[in-house]
Amino acid sequence: MTDTARPHLEIREVGLRDGLQLEDPVPLAAKLALLDAIAVTGVREIEATSFVSPTAVPAFADAEELAAHLHRWPDITFSALVASPNGARRAVTSNVVNLEYVVSATDAHSAANVRRTTEEALTAVSVIADLAHGAGGTAEVIIAVAWDCPFSGRVDADHTAEIARRAVEAGADRISFGDTIGTVVPGRMTQLLDVVGAVAPGVELGVHLHNTRGIGLASAWAAYQAGVTRFDASFGGLGGCPFAPGATGNIATEELAYMFDESGVDTGVGIDAVLDAVAVLRDVVGHDLSSNLFRAHVAGAERVAARGRAQR
Repeated sequence: MTDTARPHLEIREVGLRDGLQLEDPVPLAAKLALLDAIAVTGVREIEATSFVSPTAVPAFADAEELAAHLHRWPDITFSALVASPNGARRAVTSNVVNLEYVVSATDAHSAANVRRTTEEALTAVSVIADLAHGAGGTAEVIIAVAWDCPFSGRVDADHTAEIARRAVEAGADRISFGDTIGTVVPGRMTQLLDVVGAVAPGVELGVHLHNTRGIGLASAWAAYQAGVTRFDASFGGLGGCPFAPGATGNIATEELAYMFDESGVDTGVGIDAVLDAVAVLRDVVGHDLSSNLFRAHVAGAERVAARGRAQR
């Protein structure tokens, strides 16, 4: 139960989408098992899949099949990533009406990601927003490479803020800033948020951080201090962008929840339940995960087991 006496924020679990997009395709039954594990953690929002070309991202060839099962978790708000109006139409036809649409801050990343310029991507915002709103859902624009691009280098904060302003003008309900290659630091986080606040005041903002350089949690805290209360995270720290060289995993859901909970901020997320879900994820993907908290949890369990064996 949420403690209304404490400040509150929302963590959107993106492991099923961002977390799995670099993995070998996971069978639908395993994805449903992961959903079962995540659903009991207290997470209220889950990015379930992506309606994109299965040729470009084979991990989501089963988007429609997965969507047909989401009614099993009526207390969770599901969303999906789309890369075009066609993807948005597929999503709403599959009854996934809360859409996230990516607009890259640079032409170079946009060309690699969706084979169009940033300007061309922006022109589709209004179409996608209309599709989402017409189905009773929401439209969120995620600005990829909001701080740095692997092809073009540093991105000026005014440029990113202008993209945000135009996306809101075109009908986006909220904006999220993607640190696609994990380079942002707290100072640059607050700088961008200040600029955005000046050109698009009152807009609901979120951040989507990768932990490539180990600074993701520090930047998340800086965003919170600047007023952001919506955060994307992936259980186990799994993830990365297939179209951004050098991109690694997301900030880990369990580590983000731990940091905020221990700082007196309510997330509604049960950390032990997330760690159980991470164990399921590790078995599904078949390799170790980057989460330090999960590694500490496993090591602690192994020490307890070893003491038990020694006592016998």
